[in-house]
Amino acid sequence: MGDYRSIADRIAADISAGRLKPGQRLPPQRQFARRRGIAASTAGRVYGELVRRGLVVGEVGRGTFVRASPAPSDRAPAGAAPRASVDLELDHPAVPGQSELLAAGIAPLLRPDILAEATRTAPPEGTPVAREAAAGLLATADWHPAPDRVLFAGSARQALAGTLAALVRPGSRIGVEWLTYPLVKEVAARLGIVLVPLATDEQGLRPDALAAAHRATPLSALYVQPTLHHPTSVTSGQERRRQLAAAARALRLPVVEDRVWSFLCGAEVGAPLAAYAPERTYVVDGLSLRVAPGLTVGFLVVPEGRGERTAGALRSGGWTAGRFALEAAVRWIEDGVVARLVEAKRADAAARQRLVAEHLDGFAVRADPRAYFVWWRLPRPWRAEGFAAAAAERGIAVTPGPAFAAAGRGAQDVAADCVRLSLASAPRPELARALRTLADVARTGP
Repeated sequence: MGDYRSIADRIAADISAGRLKPGQRLPPQRQFARRRGIAASTAGRVYGELVRRGLVVGEVGRGTFVRASPAPSDRAPAGAAPRASVDLELDHPAVPGQSELLAAGIAPLLRPDILAEATRTAPPEGTPVAREAAAGLLATADWHPAPDRVLFAGSARQALAGTLAALVRPGSRIGVEWLTYPLVKEVAARLGIVLVPLATDEQGLRPDALAAAHRATPLSALYVQPTLHHPTSVTSGQERRRQLAAAARALRLPVVEDRVWSFLCGAEVGAPLAAYAPERTYVVDGLSLRVAPGLTVGFLVVPEGRGERTAGALRSGGWTAGRFALEAAVRWIEDGVVARLVEAKRADAAARQRLVAEHLDGFAVRADPRAYFVWWRLPRPWRAEGFAAAAAERGIAVTPGPAFAAAGRGAQDVAADCVRLSLASAPRPELARALRTLADVARTGP
């Protein structure tokens, strides 16, 4: 029969060829095992491998479903016009003139004398000039990180992975909002970390939920997104941030604060958690969303005295920034390119949110006028996977809510009838048409 990976390969081929369609339910694992003549434990590993590859998703109490991403196929009906997918899954904001601005910023790096220096390796600490530039970029009215506490990674994702690797050991428990960034789930699985979902409310993570989880079984750290939480776009007020910082301090927990979307809020968002608990807060940010995903740098501000251990984790994981990208980032920051792109993307996000307000009016959509995404609680009887499959049939890719749910029945229940729409990647006219189509699908019902 081969090992579980070869069985998973065959299922993956069926999904790719369209023999298993988006939203289609796979048989229960025991039934699958009987049909294939394999052990139930092997069936469990097959399903786990398919989940790891992002091909299927499990819904507690309902089963395992093929993920709702349109499978590429060259078997379109004769005479049918090709139908391009509208991508409402990926977060890749871009604005007109972006490439020209970036090209002008890195043109000096192509001089042979400068290029020789820019193609050397860079340590996690970067360079003094880079630390000054990054500290200035990340500062708010109430928080000014010291340049000597700034480290650099290849991206914000790598900064996050390096931080978790430095903070916790395999088998440790980390508290997260019960809807959280999917990459955190992947990183935690690879590092052997257990994620503990924590309840939230209209102000974000609840401090009492954090304390209760820690009392039940001690946590080793907290990962939180208090600014434009992904996927709900909730932004915690300053009082809630003070309460969370006080709770983390009382529990002696390190905090990983993800601020990758904070650039869309400007000064109005106020101080980060790091302003209230600087001795235990690790701030993760980056240029990917501000600038472009292909040539980026991740920033990590560490508490005083924690730089050496975190830098070691970045080095050992291969998560340090490339010197060329670091030099380009410094020029883009100092030349004002990043600031101009941020202003343009704030305006772009606001315009896209107006399209949501127009075309999804009357639905239970949670949105922030500054965000590049929305969280949509679907009308009954729709469920997330079924709706995503119906959208895929119409050439629109959306993300089912369970992709963001941390392990646990409560988190899965919160997400089971929701989808996340990313507004960043599709051109605005295409986005408007997609929103109108999704509204029609939602009204029609499954």
